[in-house]
Amino acid sequence: MKKFLELVKSSLTEIRELMPWDMVTRCAENPDLLIVDVREPAEFNAMHIPGSINVPRGILESACDWGYEETIPELVEAREREIAVVCRSGYRSILAVHAMQLLGYRNAFSLQTGVRGWKDYEQALIDKNGADVDLDDADVFFTANLRPEQLGPARKY
Repeated sequence: MKKFLELVKSSLTEIRELMPWDMVTRCAENPDLLIVDVREPAEFNAMHIPGSINVPRGILESACDWGYEETIPELVEAREREIAVVCRSGYRSILAVHAMQLLGYRNAFSLQTGVRGWKDYEQALIDKNGADVDLDDADVFFTANLRPEQLGPARKY
């Protein structure tokens, strides 16, 4: 049985990742770049990269195909487009790109370090209303708040 990070690591051999500064370059060079944020709607509404669309990881596969309630036409029609897939830290996006490749997307990449790294590179984030997010507020949002029971019995910090 694989653990979460082992699954992520094994998927890394199959996908491409770019750092935030490389994605800034890709955005400038390719105005048709589609940014797909696979975080949950509440995370996306709190802050996201301007111009990105929200396709939560839990519905990604059905959103990529016709005939489902979750179908997102722009995504279905984007199999030939360059796609940046983002999440909070870059783990869910790795798994998402891997799944998208199995579904025929050949030009998708994962944003290494995720939206958190995008913020650390001091790139713009907006909220659900399109208002700029203060990067200091983003620091608080991205700080992990694990409860003791989430650490598991074998972990001691």
